[in-house]
Amino acid sequence: MILVTGGTGLIGSHLLFHLLKNGNKVRSNFRTKESIDKVRKVFGYYSDNASQLIDQIDWVKGDITALGGLDALFEGVEQVYHCAALISFDPKDYKLLKQTNVQGTAHIVNLSLKYGVKKLCYVSSIAAIGPSLKQAKVTEDTEWNDANATVYGITKYDAELEVWRGSQEGLSVVIVNPGVVIGPGFWKSGSGSFFSYASKGKKYVIPGGTGFVTVNDVIKAMTRLMDSNIQTERFILVDQHMSYANLLKKIAPQLGVEPPQKVIPKFWLELFWRWDWVRSTIFGKRRRLSKAVAKGLYQKEYYSNEKIKSQLNFTFEDMDESIAFCCQMFTGNR
Repeated sequence: MILVTGGTGLIGSHLLFHLLKNGNKVRSNFRTKESIDKVRKVFGYYSDNASQLIDQIDWVKGDITALGGLDALFEGVEQVYHCAALISFDPKDYKLLKQTNVQGTAHIVNLSLKYGVKKLCYVSSIAAIGPSLKQAKVTEDTEWNDANATVYGITKYDAELEVWRGSQEGLSVVIVNPGVVIGPGFWKSGSGSFFSYASKGKKYVIPGGTGFVTVNDVIKAMTRLMDSNIQTERFILVDQHMSYANLLKKIAPQLGVEPPQKVIPKFWLELFWRWDWVRSTIFGKRRRLSKAVAKGLYQKEYYSNEKIKSQLNFTFEDMDESIAFCCQMFTGNR
């Protein structure tokens, strides 16, 4: 039995589909029936038998932050893919992020040790990798520095420490650090927000860019690492570095609209994050742009993928084809 936590998210749902298509017995936690319906929609991008595949999953209702209800997830489990996480860049969510990403990961590690799990793969993020120095490429060994890190990045880094602690206690582990994951998932969240934004024909785009990878490449790397003898290692999963403007230029024409032509000036962002802080502090509104995120938009980070390529002889799929597939699926199914 293989356990996938966070199976109702973008990576988790694609991982479940891959594991089922390869004849594996799988289990996943869920919170609401609506979240399972979202997985069914993702399966529908690839199969006409989405409901039949959904029924093959051993669904167990459970929250990774509630330790008391998690034992049922681990009975008979040999491998664990820990994909569950909370994504937020609002500093006000730090406590909740810590509870989900750090404490939740500690629970998964502890139960993996308790039930004798053979191997665990943790899905971290490039947000948990240190910044580049002197414009050098960021690698898995780049020293962590939380001076300008987001609250999300801080909690993902701390979650990795829980995984390393598990490895010291005898658990076989691997960690992957994906960039922004491109894949057909959810129109208004995650990387789907790039597609929904592009569809509106907006004139402006935020500056900066980052590393991108397709969801299929993330799944391929994770499963190959789990099937290998590699352990106690982390791997950056980034295929291409693109500006957000270039990404939207690839998406917009396929959605029948013009891409943004203007980049939001730096001083606009400086004004906006300050105004956003006042708005949040006085009126209790959610942050749309924190200071750390705004500063990150000016800094270009380039991530090395040499480690995954050399240790697994890994090749990445065509990013443009993946973007085109996402546009096709979103256009017909959103």
